[in-house]
Amino acid sequence: MARKMLVDGEIAQTNEEEAHYDFDLFVIGAGSGGVRASRFSANYGAKVGICELPFHPISSEVIGGVGGTCVIRGCVPKKILVYGASLGGEIEDARSYGWEVNEKVDFNWQKLLHKKTDEILRLNGIYKRLLTNAGVKLFEGEGKLVGPNEVEVTQLDGTKLSYSAKHILIATGSRAQRPAIPGQEFAITSDEALSLEEFPKHAVVLGGGYIAVEFASIWRGMGATVELLFRKELPLRGFDDEMRAVVARNLEGRGVNLHPRTTITEVIKTEDGVKVITDHGEEITADVVLFATGRAPNTKRLNLEAVGVELDKTGAVKVDEYSRTNIPSIWAVGDVTNRMNLTPVALMEGTYFAKTVFGGQPSKPDYRDVPCAVFAIPPLSIVGLSEEQAIEQANGDISVFTSTFNPMKNTISGRQEKSVMKLVVDAETDKVLGASMCGPDAPEIMQGIAVALKFGATKAQFDSTVGIHPSAAEEFVTMRTETRRVSGSGKPKTNL
Repeated sequence: MARKMLVDGEIAQTNEEEAHYDFDLFVIGAGSGGVRASRFSANYGAKVGICELPFHPISSEVIGGVGGTCVIRGCVPKKILVYGASLGGEIEDARSYGWEVNEKVDFNWQKLLHKKTDEILRLNGIYKRLLTNAGVKLFEGEGKLVGPNEVEVTQLDGTKLSYSAKHILIATGSRAQRPAIPGQEFAITSDEALSLEEFPKHAVVLGGGYIAVEFASIWRGMGATVELLFRKELPLRGFDDEMRAVVARNLEGRGVNLHPRTTITEVIKTEDGVKVITDHGEEITADVVLFATGRAPNTKRLNLEAVGVELDKTGAVKVDEYSRTNIPSIWAVGDVTNRMNLTPVALMEGTYFAKTVFGGQPSKPDYRDVPCAVFAIPPLSIVGLSEEQAIEQANGDISVFTSTFNPMKNTISGRQEKSVMKLVVDAETDKVLGASMCGPDAPEIMQGIAVALKFGATKAQFDSTVGIHPSAAEEFVTMRTETRRVSGSGKPKTNL
């Protein structure tokens, strides 16, 4: 018997009062957040059911797969392609380290695609087994709400099954969207980009976010000509401006053609491929056009509004600090809530949901100091506040420490690509407010830095830490000289 929720002073019901429910919890959506919430709730003793759409690498309103976006058409397959794209540069650099590449090196897209598909199918199976081993009942089909305590699952053969549950969790994630541009049907999204039958020799990427930057890096690393179009002066709006400039410089250095302050007004199918017309009147013909301009919550077919669940203007489910909707029995986690759309955050939300509802430990997800990475080549990783955010929130001065250096590996290979590391510090308290790095292994290094920031580390504590030598990571504990000090007004007070 599951332990009952203690949020808002709810009193545990008796076994007899709960007996009429088929499940203590029914989850719609078996992605990262849904699977985590299901497993942990079952571990607390809850009787749990979960439904997910049938598997397919490319999602739609009626197909998906256990594992969700991250496993099937997001983080995992993308990182596999990043590895593949990075190896081309590694082979180039290897010559300077004595390796003789005597034969022509060819890239086989179909082989990598096959390996990628094998891996996501393997992970899809693992996720299913995790649910089964936890005692969670998995249903394949489309789920929707028909009441505050009732769900309906439409199976592949059209059969409709109805189940009652004391609690219902919405964890349906989000899906890539195409902007309303004439000819948008001739473009692809990140879903299709991960499953292209033919490798594009020339690609146009529209978007300035991390997905756009990552695919531009991937395709260029594999040898394609890439045009990256974005609205702002620099890509990655919302990240630290200094680091955005570093990423842009690295993209150009590796051969990506940047088109700042540019968007597409029309997409036209031609005999030679796909042609785009920009708002500057420029025409570019390519093999593929990728729209990486945003994602939308998957809420359209859930019948939420009919049940009374409130949505925001983007279609995301509105929830409180505990992931609870305005309907007491209905909850939501992950991208469908549009809070912080990262897989580890969905896992955190799913964990805290289970603690709150079935673990007797009311728990609010903590969104402070969440690290993230842009898997460009080389990658960018950050945690905490950017310099701009720190200045905006500052009550006093902000100290900025930076280090720009040539990675040791590049001194032999001759690659002209600097690594940049940065700490943003409250000048009065000495607390480190933010850290960022663009360079090889940045995400691996930043995970450890995130622990330090999470527990309030000061710059003095960074300085007192002995570094690992020779490594790039040691720069974070050897930056002694303040690069600049900025007041809350945003004007530099010194330029040391």
